[in-house]
Amino acid sequence: MPELELFLEQNFLWILALVMIWVLPWKGYALWSAAQLSHKWWFIALLLINTLAILDIIYIFFVAKKRPFSQAQDEESEA
Repeated sequence: MPELELFLEQNFLWILALVMIWVLPWKGYALWSAAQLSHKWWFIALLLINTLAILDIIYIFFVAKKRPFSQAQDEESEA
């Protein structure tokens, strides 16, 4: 275990930078989607809970895609 601790001490900033590069785009897109779809409680949860983008990815691919059929038709007719 001392090797792992030494590795983390020496590379902490690089690991932190990589985590931020991974999380920020997912977080931003998920928050934007929740705001656009008026999902207030999802927006709050996504803003406060940090799961290394796992919750954000679940929201983007599973929750934000599920829109009522009538809402999807309204958006298409407006375009």
